[in-house]
Amino acid sequence: MSTTEEMSLVEHLTELRKRIMWVLLVLVIGMVAGLIAARPIIRYLKSIPPANGISWNVFSPWDALRLYMNFGLAVGLLITLPVIMYHVWAFVKPGLREEEQRASVLYVPYAFGLFILGLAFGYFVVFPMAFYFTSSISKSLDINEMYGAAQYFTFMFNIVLPLACVFEMPIVVMFLTKIRLLNPKRLHKMRRYAYMLMVILATVITPPDAISAILVSIPLIILYEFSVFMSSLIYRKQLAKDAAWELEYGAK
Repeated sequence: MSTTEEMSLVEHLTELRKRIMWVLLVLVIGMVAGLIAARPIIRYLKSIPPANGISWNVFSPWDALRLYMNFGLAVGLLITLPVIMYHVWAFVKPGLREEEQRASVLYVPYAFGLFILGLAFGYFVVFPMAFYFTSSISKSLDINEMYGAAQYFTFMFNIVLPLACVFEMPIVVMFLTKIRLLNPKRLHKMRRYAYMLMVILATVITPPDAISAILVSIPLIILYEFSVFMSSLIYRKQLAKDAAWELEYGAK
C-alpha cells in the first residue's frame, strides 16, 4: 500500500470517527431530552387504551428507573435518527455521482417519515391486537391481571420498534438500487423468500391466530412490493442514462 493510500485510509477513518462522535453527542442530548419528557409521555400512554384499563405495579426497586431510562433512550434514538441518516449519507457521498448525491439526500426525511409511520402502525394496530389477545387468555383461565409497568412497555417496544425498522425497507431498497447493489430482477427472484420472512415476522409479533398474522402480513407484503416498484423506477432511469452515455461516448 502506498503512502497516498495510507493517508487516504487514515483520513477516511478520521472522518468516520468524527461522524460517530457527532451522532453520540446528539444521542446524549436526545436522551437528556427524553428523560425530561419521559414522565408526561408515560402518563399519557397510561391514560389511553389499552393501558388505561389496567392497574400499574413495579416488581423491583429498579423498575421505575429502568422505565425512565428506556423512554429516555427511545426518545433519544428518535431524535438522533435523522442525524444518523444524514451522517451515513454524508459518509458515502464522496463515492456517489453528483446526481446520486442530490437524489439520495432526499431519502433522509422520507426515511424518518417511514420510521414514524412504522411506529404508528405498530402501536395503534399491532400492539393492541397482541395485548388484547394475551389479556383474553388470562381472563379465560381466571387469572388476575397484574402488570408491571416495565414489563408492559418492554412488551410494547418489542413489537413497535421492529415494525418501525421494517418500514424503512423502501428507503433501503431504493438506496441500494441507486448505488447498483440491488435491482428489480434480484428483488423478483427474492420475492418468495421475502414473503416468507414477512409472514414469519407477522406471526412472531402478533397473537397466534391466522387473522392477526394476515392483517399484519398484508401491509408488510405491500411494503415489499412498493419497494420493488420504486427500485424499478430507479433502475429504468439508470438504464436510460447508461444507454445515452453509450450512444454518445461508446463509439468514440
